[in-house]
Amino acid sequence: MGILEKALRMLEKHPLCDHCLGRQFALLSHGMENCERGKCIKTVLTLQAHALSGGKEGIETLKVLAANGFSETAKEMLHKMKKRISAKTLPSACFLCEDRFKCIKDLAERAVNELKNCEYRNFLVGVELPVAVEEREDEFKAEFEVSYGESMRNEFGRAIGKKIAERTCKAVEYKKPEIVVLVNPLTERVKLQVNPLYVAGRYRKLVRGIPQSRWLCPNCRGKGCEKCDWTGKLYQESVEELIGKPFLDATGGVKTSFHASGREDIDARMLGNGRPFVIEITQPKKRFLDLKKLEKVVNAGAKGKVEVASLQLADKNVVRKVKKAESAQKEYHVIMEFENKISVKDLRLLEEKLRNAVVKQRTPIRVMHRRADLTREKYIYDVKVKKLSPKKAEMNILCQGGLYVKELVTGDEGRTTPNISGILKNEAKPMKLDVLNVIMKVKEGENK
Repeated sequence: MGILEKALRMLEKHPLCDHCLGRQFALLSHGMENCERGKCIKTVLTLQAHALSGGKEGIETLKVLAANGFSETAKEMLHKMKKRISAKTLPSACFLCEDRFKCIKDLAERAVNELKNCEYRNFLVGVELPVAVEEREDEFKAEFEVSYGESMRNEFGRAIGKKIAERTCKAVEYKKPEIVVLVNPLTERVKLQVNPLYVAGRYRKLVRGIPQSRWLCPNCRGKGCEKCDWTGKLYQESVEELIGKPFLDATGGVKTSFHASGREDIDARMLGNGRPFVIEITQPKKRFLDLKKLEKVVNAGAKGKVEVASLQLADKNVVRKVKKAESAQKEYHVIMEFENKISVKDLRLLEEKLRNAVVKQRTPIRVMHRRADLTREKYIYDVKVKKLSPKKAEMNILCQGGLYVKELVTGDEGRTTPNISGILKNEAKPMKLDVLNVIMKVKEGENK
């Protein structure tokens, strides 16, 4: 069956606008819009029918085109031929789209107005259609064995996207759009889905007693109670909050999520060049940030507590890389106090036993409430120990991420082997712990 014959069969059965007829042959003749394609098909059918206008077949075709094809040309021809079409037989709207393609310009204008309050470099149009409309089109394609068509959803998205791009001079981005304009042409609803903004960097925690993330009060679970002084929090500050608030203020976002390469204990500092992190801002109104200025704002607000550096725009892939890097190499400094006096010989023994050692570490008792009770193996690359006093020493240790250094000192009731207390047969406890470095191997140009 040829294209014209199939198109005529479609029109004999259902009223179709130029868009919906042309869309059934969308993969034929590149460089044309579906409305142009549909109009051309109707024009050729009209010419053929006019050539046969002396016979019944030509008259019937013109009537089909005038009614179900909404062709003014066919109506004019029938009028000149003094052939009438009953007003009762004239359809009110296209069978497939219900004439919603007439609203494209208006929908695009409404989207442009919504976008005025947002900063963005690119966008994508997403189309929502009622299930009944999509099922109707699927049944239509099956009935007429459509093999060169595209979906109504695709055509609406492309057509509205072109109008928005013309008005805003912004690019359409299919893979990672900053904003998705969600349009329902049938209900004429337009809304924005503002995708998150990601900023990566490194942070240093300069004081002890601040957790990395916000801790809700266990008694009220964040609602506020007498125990937490009605704050809903166990600790009044956190690294996440000290960094996150300036980002919310700068972007006008709804909330932030903090992603980091591991975490240090509350009583440990994060020194050196800092720990890699990514802050995710939900529904930001502003994306064009002066990151150098924002870095200064964060550091001024958290002065003496937390510092950030090397801020740069990132994406969700960087979040995954930061999360995977929890087991990256890390360097720690710990001051230990022993029950009995220690000698230089004891310290040399520690270096010998721990350097290049594999530590078997069962989940520490203090974190069993939030981690599975498993035994994990962690590698120690290097150890240097120095005596500070008869019962105190400091240790620098380069190890695989995920090693619990405090338990390496104490032994954690035998759950960590080997351990410092066990090697020297002298009970030891960590007094101060600092993270000196988090070593991530990344590709050139990514957050280091």
